[in-house]
Amino acid sequence: MGYIIKRWKMKRVVKVLKVISDRNRLRILKLLERKRLCVCELSAIIGITQPSVSRHLKKLKAAGLISDEQKGFWTDYFLSLPDDRYVRTLLGCIRSWLNDDPVVRKDRIKAGQVNRAMLCCRKGI
Repeated sequence: MGYIIKRWKMKRVVKVLKVISDRNRLRILKLLERKRLCVCELSAIIGITQPSVSRHLKKLKAAGLISDEQKGFWTDYFLSLPDDRYVRTLLGCIRSWLNDDPVVRKDRIKAGQVNRAMLCCRKGI
């Protein structure tokens, strides 16, 4: 039984590491450390299409790194509080990593300037 649990933990850690190995997913995680954001905000900040953002969010959610909540017209995404200590530890490490990275700093400045109502309404949503 112990072997099965250890094997499951290994698979879990490998899955999470694969998910966070993508540059855009790391950027999303760094943004969600500061505040809840919707797909259109993330798309505007990172500079990729909304379908691409949605695919990244789906992978982050499947790995247990983020959660979502419906707020009116928007779905807000935010960092989850995982039960898994390995995932918790990795999220803790990510919080302390890349804070001085120029791309992360630029993303955070943009995040303070985005207005979801204008972004989404401008596109006819």
